[in-house]
Amino acid sequence: MIERKIVGTRALAMRDAKSSLRTQGEGLFEGYASLFGIVDLGGDEMAPGAFRRTLERRGAPNIRMLWQHDPSMPIGTWLSIAEDGRGLKVKGRLNLAVARAREAFALMREGAIDGLSIGFRVKTARKAATGGIRRLIEVDLWEVSLVTFPMLPQARVTSLKAHELQNFH
Repeated sequence: MIERKIVGTRALAMRDAKSSLRTQGEGLFEGYASLFGIVDLGGDEMAPGAFRRTLERRGAPNIRMLWQHDPSMPIGTWLSIAEDGRGLKVKGRLNLAVARAREAFALMREGAIDGLSIGFRVKTARKAATGGIRRLIEVDLWEVSLVTFPMLPQARVTSLKAHELQNFH
């Protein structure tokens, strides 16, 4: 009788390990939360290097992943956030133990949600002499959200890992 329990426990442990391996990659996604040199719908243009100091100071783990900029709805964590030649590239993992994150994941899989948007405080900016464009030289980044309508329409999730990587666009 005792031997059967041990075998049963091993079988359960093996089943749980297989399930964990199968879902370990689920919820991973990446994209661009901001792009350099493109004016957003609010008239702001992000300059290359604008995120450098805040990323050095905070790092990805201390920048929140929110749903629709709602501070009461964290839905995962950022694994990496870095500037490259194009903009602010982000890689994150939705916490699928959170109901809202599971909903976001389902919407992302269907292509219903793919917008990214940043929450920040302006530290240094320069107003253009004409056209009213504000060039953001340095910002204090505190969150990146999955959103329906990003202020910068080109700021999008570019890939999502369900069981294998799928390109959105």
